[in-house]
Amino acid sequence: MNKEKITYKDSGVDIDEGNDLVELIKPEVKKTNRPGVMSGIGGFGGFFDLAKCNYKDPLLVAATDGVGTKLKIAIETANYDYIGQDLVAMCVNDLVVQGAEPLFFLDYYACGKLEKKVAAKIISSIASACKKSNCALIGGESAEMPGMYRAKDFDLAGFSVGAVERNNVLPYKEQISKSDLIVGISSSGIHSNGFSLVRKIMEVRNLSYNDEAEFMPGKTYAEVFLEPTELYVKLCLELHNKNLVKAFSHITGGGFTENIPRVLPEERSFKLAPDFEFSNLFAWLKDQANLSSEEMFKSFNCGYGMIAIISRGELNNVSQLIRDNGFSAKVIGDIS
Repeated sequence: MNKEKITYKDSGVDIDEGNDLVELIKPEVKKTNRPGVMSGIGGFGGFFDLAKCNYKDPLLVAATDGVGTKLKIAIETANYDYIGQDLVAMCVNDLVVQGAEPLFFLDYYACGKLEKKVAAKIISSIASACKKSNCALIGGESAEMPGMYRAKDFDLAGFSVGAVERNNVLPYKEQISKSDLIVGISSSGIHSNGFSLVRKIMEVRNLSYNDEAEFMPGKTYAEVFLEPTELYVKLCLELHNKNLVKAFSHITGGGFTENIPRVLPEERSFKLAPDFEFSNLFAWLKDQANLSSEEMFKSFNCGYGMIAIISRGELNNVSQLIRDNGFSAKVIGDIS
């Protein structure tokens, strides 16, 4: 009995498409090269020479994250322009809060059916964000898994490693004292957390992502929601190198409530300003979900994607440097 031939491609996996993708992204990846990079992509692992970075007594710091259900909005609206920046930002922003300079990044792209043009756009966005963060994209992996994902569905994960001198690790918990200021550094929007709630609001209120946003005339809900996560690397490293901060906190899942205490000494807590104001976007989310302010502070960044804890006497210097880097900032609380 002759058995019918069944190829890997018949099962839904196209190896040639994956090879084409690698060739397609090589020029973008090369643009992210920085001191320490030893080879291009395509090997079994990416090499990085730490000795080329002129550290004296470095510690390595590693971070990993994903984009979460924000991806569902990108998939539903076929908007993949900036989703790669979200992935990079969620990792490198976690490194700089510990005083670390991001050195290199790897990505993992898993999908039901590999569409190289879509994948190339996403990886190009990853490479662009790496370049802005002076972080080399030294490797990655794409996996076509038709049994795990539907045709257009995909998931992203990122992995980044940074370095910091042993005596410069943040936070400086022993220096944080009562009456220190909590400075909120502006976010670009929701960033990459809270999107399961955002999507539930859209479903319950029977709204389309292509509708004009009620709180931002001239933009659709999708355009507002898909604003990429800010990259705070350059700003935070500059503040740290000038010894202007005692701690940073990247406001991700858990909002202010969960993330600020992570950088405080046990004997300290924090208070947000009683007159805290929500921007139009977050005021709309608060209203649509009928949430209290306390629930908002635990669910979203509420307009501030990075927090700096500083001495009161440094406020003018910190505020000026933040403005010089293209961000806005506001004192939103203090340490108690």
